[in-house]
Amino acid sequence: MSADGNVETIKKVYEAFGRGDVDAILAVVTDDVDWSADANSDAAPWYGQRTGKDEVARFFHDIAGAVDVREFTPLAFAASDSEVMALIRFGMAGKESGREGSMHLHHYFRFRNGKIEYYRGSEDTAQTAAVLGG
Repeated sequence: MSADGNVETIKKVYEAFGRGDVDAILAVVTDDVDWSADANSDAAPWYGQRTGKDEVARFFHDIAGAVDVREFTPLAFAASDSEVMALIRFGMAGKESGREGSMHLHHYFRFRNGKIEYYRGSEDTAQTAAVLGG
């Protein structure tokens, strides 16, 4: 797929995230997708390695169970025929703590045969822990 096509796929993933449509996200990942937040921490339930569509679905379920997303604004994309990198402005509120925070997220996606085969995301883990009450 082209760089532009890959960016369009990621934009659709982000739109699906905004709607809570996990099935639409799963439709564009490989069966053996390698999905992980790049956090060496257990401060958030969505941290840790995920492999396969069922575990990616759990990743999104874990986010939805822990925080209310207040903002998810893609700011910039860079892409090639096999990769997309994105910068996102993200705001959240902890469901249990009520604390709020905002930060930039950095997402990296790699594609195989038009589908996402690999994802890594980074965020301010200290701020996430504080929002979640840690």
